[in-house]
Amino acid sequence: MSRRGILLFAALGIAWGIPYLLIKVAVQEVDPAFVVLGRSALGAIVLLPLVIARRQVLPVLRRWRPLLAYSVAEIIVPWYFLSSAETRLPSSTAGLLLAAVPLVGVAVAFLTGRPERMTGTNWLGVLAGTVGVAALVGLDVAGSDLIGVAEMAIVIVGYAIGPVILARHTADLPGTGVVALSLGITAVVYVPLVTLLGSWPTEVPSPAAIGSIVTLAVVCSAAAFVILFALIAEMGPVRVTTITYVNPAVAIVAGALVLHERVTVWTLVGFALVLTGSFLVSRRRRSVAAAAT
Repeated sequence: MSRRGILLFAALGIAWGIPYLLIKVAVQEVDPAFVVLGRSALGAIVLLPLVIARRQVLPVLRRWRPLLAYSVAEIIVPWYFLSSAETRLPSSTAGLLLAAVPLVGVAVAFLTGRPERMTGTNWLGVLAGTVGVAALVGLDVAGSDLIGVAEMAIVIVGYAIGPVILARHTADLPGTGVVALSLGITAVVYVPLVTLLGSWPTEVPSPAAIGSIVTLAVVCSAAAFVILFALIAEMGPVRVTTITYVNPAVAIVAGALVLHERVTVWTLVGFALVLTGSFLVSRRRRSVAAAAT
């Protein structure tokens, strides 16, 4: 990997590893729905001028059905439940549980009629990941808040479905355009939703909460996707998937250092098992993709 690739990889690992910390800070003062509105609206404001300048709006809007489906699966639903779950769970636990997305991706492929050929190594990965999630939920969370865990399950399923929609229906569209318009759609949906739920802040949030939402929008959403596409151009889409194994580690470190969240033995055991499982499950898919390019 080139020096530029290393810098881009490190930047993306941080940008996608700190959202859990930032969400935790924000939801201590404002409602989860408002966090999603602020994050999506600001992210769209940052990206839309770039997308308009590149004339990417109309080509993406012509595929409005998959665009809407992607927005619902990847942003509109998961971002709310992720923010809500973090009112109940430590930020590091949320980050760790999301490392199970590749495992759920196997089930999504099966249910959508495109199951992948699984090797013994892949099935071992499914087993290891399942045991890791069980360790996190049963021994780390210790059943203390199953509602939060259920909300994270919704997030994981959404994050597993979103890429499938992109790959099958919008693979030829500019990624920045898809993301920018998805963020815009999310903001439009959440304006009336925040009003309906009575989620507008009754007082001005603290600088920490405001800064968290702005950082979520500018760094973790808009900038992160720009970095992602630059990284794909630098090292290819297959190798970029390894970023999945960096984000949870960043989430654990950020939660422990900034929020003083507890890191138990079961946190580390679950972390190791989930990441090992995700790696083994993804192993064959990466090799097949590499052979096809």
